[in-house]
Amino acid sequence: MNLFAKLQARAAAGKPVRVALIGAGKFGSMFLSQAAHTAGLEVAAIADLDPDRARNACRTVGWDEALIARTAFLDNGVAACAHDGVDVVIEATGNPAAGVRHALAAIGARRHVVMVNVEADVLCGPALSRRADAAGVVYSMAYGDQPALVAEMVDWARAAGFIVQAAGKGTKYLPAYHHVTPDGVWAHYGLTAEQAKAAGMNRQMFNSFLDGTKSAIEMAAIANACDLAAPADGLLFPPCGVDDLALVLRPRAEGGLVEGRGMVEVVSSLERDGRPVFRDLRWGVYVVLEAPNAYSAACFRQYGLPVDSAGRYAAMYKPFHLIGMELGISVLSAALRGEPTGCSRGFNADAVAVAKRDLAAGDMLDGEGGFTVYGKCWPAARSVAADALPIGLGRGVGLVRPVARDTVLTRDDVEALPDAPHVRLRAETEAMAV
Repeated sequence: MNLFAKLQARAAAGKPVRVALIGAGKFGSMFLSQAAHTAGLEVAAIADLDPDRARNACRTVGWDEALIARTAFLDNGVAACAHDGVDVVIEATGNPAAGVRHALAAIGARRHVVMVNVEADVLCGPALSRRADAAGVVYSMAYGDQPALVAEMVDWARAAGFIVQAAGKGTKYLPAYHHVTPDGVWAHYGLTAEQAKAAGMNRQMFNSFLDGTKSAIEMAAIANACDLAAPADGLLFPPCGVDDLALVLRPRAEGGLVEGRGMVEVVSSLERDGRPVFRDLRWGVYVVLEAPNAYSAACFRQYGLPVDSAGRYAAMYKPFHLIGMELGISVLSAALRGEPTGCSRGFNADAVAVAKRDLAAGDMLDGEGGFTVYGKCWPAARSVAADALPIGLGRGVGLVRPVARDTVLTRDDVEALPDAPHVRLRAETEAMAV
């Protein structure tokens, strides 16, 4: 409640919180649009593979030339982590291998890390978190992105004495979306390719939102940060509006669709026949609470919460998220409070790679949102036992044998993985599976 007051004090003292941003895509640009209007917050450096693109991104979001001139533009993320006077590094590349490399460099330089790159976090976030703790710095999820918002709601619920039955987000989902490729993505968003390009939207990244991969990744991240469980055979994506969250997401044994207690799940804004769900939660997040006693259950009804038929479960939700425009909350929480806005602590859930079509030996995998694989959320223990290929390792690697459509890939299906930091940290993370 006093984050802004702490920021004002830093501004008054002439000691702004200084940030290095790695990746000036859509998420990074949304952050930059707000950073210029946040007194006490200073973007010291921006790293992007194309520094001129990063400069143009700053102009697009309203930066004047004087502010651009005061900012260092680099083509190397590791160098940005070591930039003079930086307090917090924001990793927003979306590339798992790059994300791990940059996080390790930031932690090694004793800088806090805000990991926008959920792909990297699900691949080996628990191992990165362990390293950050040892270095005395914060490793944090990105506020504004849905996993951090859910983590906040779960933390609030537990701190208030409620039992968390389910938590997650809404999205637009139909089973057929798992097989959509980047060639067909924009029609599902009601956009032309030209409109998407003008908005700076990456077709493979946005296809990962549609084909279920991003949902798998984000629910795994939430499970790992909040000590929740993943469904045994993947997310169900039940059609559900906000009024029915408590009814639909209570345990299956009590008439709901969730297989157990304390689970992650995504609700769809579309009925299976394509009709819109009434009062959908497409852009939002939720938590389903279980009352610890009869008195609390009675209060749910008295204060207007949407409840299940027995009144034992209730739902709280946030209908929207502002993505990068809210990212400053994570930056300031790390720098001024020494606290993350959500953080992977254990390895409860994983996002595994599934064949998007019949694949042949010699095919090259192209990662999340691409033409070859989509992601599925599995319990971490099942993933490790099956030697499943994480979606974060499913880019730029060739198949050594055929894999049928909708089959989970294993390490035996692909060529040997490189000896690289993200692969080594993945092995360390797998040892933490529960």
